[in-house]
Amino acid sequence: TSLAPNAMFLVIVLALALACSSEASTFRAKPGQFGDRIVGGQPVKITEYPYQVSLQRNLRHFCGGSVLNEHWILTAAHCTKSIANASTLKIRAGSTNVRDGGVLVTVRDIYFHPKENSWNDYDFSLLQLAGPLQLGKAIQPVALPAPETSFEDGTLCRVSGWGNTKNASESSLDLRAATVPLYNQDRCSKVYAGYGGVRGSMICAGFEEGGKDSCQGDSGGPLVCDGILVGVVSWGRGCAEAGYPGVYGRVTSAVDWIVETMNEVVLDGRV
Repeated sequence: TSLAPNAMFLVIVLALALACSSEASTFRAKPGQFGDRIVGGQPVKITEYPYQVSLQRNLRHFCGGSVLNEHWILTAAHCTKSIANASTLKIRAGSTNVRDGGVLVTVRDIYFHPKENSWNDYDFSLLQLAGPLQLGKAIQPVALPAPETSFEDGTLCRVSGWGNTKNASESSLDLRAATVPLYNQDRCSKVYAGYGGVRGSMICAGFEEGGKDSCQGDSGGPLVCDGILVGVVSWGRGCAEAGYPGVYGRVTSAVDWIVETMNEVVLDGRV
């Protein structure tokens, strides 16, 4: 089984119709691919999730991200690791449709968490935009948690992104979202013991019975609980498999680095 970091699509799949077998790869479709699983989701409008953005190369969506302010986007490190030239990357903000509307803004620079590694520890990267976003009804920053914030198991959260709807040839152009509960950390680490376990920089969410999850194509996207950015879509086994929750980058583990990086760039006059 390949352990290369892969991107994810938001999925809501019936357990009887899962396209992901028990032998599915732990990590998901490579950044840049647009997914090929039977998935679905609840259609939503960007004004309900105004912090959600699409990462695009050559006008092609490959990952999600979250607006932190008019100059910065948070996404997953594995989404941007292979990008040698930041200016080839754009973000689309303010649009329900992933291919049209809103604004396209070029990325100026990419900053990786210093502890990020191939095991998806600290799977975070910050995108500095070449020009500021115009904040409004369809583009708004998401709140960051304080570093010491803890979240109770079972807390219902929302994960959003662009995913397939019915079959491999019918990809969703419009934003979708699902509700998933936070999953006990110790239990999640035991579930994934054969894959290196779940580290302190990670948090899990999903139903024990499966059926709803984040999956191929939207790594880097937001997991939001009570209006706070709790996770960044990172990895997991298969697609919404029973007993295998999705694994997200734990934002509290990186929030000091996020704030320090943004402040340092401002102080250096690079904004």
